Amino acid sequence: MEVDKVMETKDVILELRNKAGLFQEELAEKVYVTRQAVSRWENGETTPNTETLKLLSRLFDVSINTLLGSPRQLICQCCGMPLEDSNISKEKDGFFNEEYCKWCYADGEYMYHDMDDLIEVCVKNMSNEHFTPEQARSYMEEMLPKLNYWKQYTYLAGAEKFEEFKKQLIDEINDLHIEGMPKVEKLNALVGGYINLEYRLPNGKYVKFLDDEVTYLGNQLECEFGGDRCFGIAANMDFILVCTYEENGENPELIVYKKR
Repeated sequence: MEVDKVMETKDVILELRNKAGLFQEELAEKVYVTRQAVSRWENGETTPNTETLKLLSRLFDVSINTLLGSPRQLICQCCGMPLEDSNISKEKDGFFNEEYCKWCYADGEYMYHDMDDLIEVCVKNMSNEHFTPEQARSYMEEMLPKLNYWKQYTYLAGAEKFEEFKKQLIDEINDLHIEGMPKVEKLNALVGGYINLEYRLPNGKYVKFLDDEVTYLGNQLECEFGGDRCFGIAANMDFILVCTYEENGENPELIVYKKR
């Protein structure tokens, strides 16, 4: 689906639902919400929370970025290719991974572990009568180290170390023993702009802790005690953040912000 940048989430969801031939009740059933929730989305009163956006994304086969009206210009964080719904990678469970193109990340695996190998492939595909191999190589050598994948890869010394880092983060989060929060089993790549909630401090001021343009490792978990609040987790090499919030990220409360 090609979405005009001026479209809002309410318009995108309405258009996708109509194209799929679904009534509001049918869409609600497929993403485990009420018909009233769908109605509020399409009226612009609320927007779906992160987990519901993921379900809508898989159902309609469009990225979360598309669902939100394409507020961000996505590029592959491995090769730098501009991303559209047709070339964004997917996880094994069918969910989009909006950090990578389908050639750099496929079936849950990173395809490139050597920057020089990727540069060779890109030079062959980019070179033409207007862009020489030397120019293409110079461009890639300057651009790739700035992308998240290669910055993390360099810091962690490889894909295996990256997986070890995620496991270490999971252990650190579980060691916090936060009451009511289930054990963390998995961390996903989450773009800051989707999860950057605003918290009220004791002095009455409001603050955000994340960068909209940075990718974090995180997850959303249902509270073990039930109720309408979820736990949200965001972490990277520098800190661990745990919060709770209601539907659509409303009334967020910061539980833990811990430097690593």
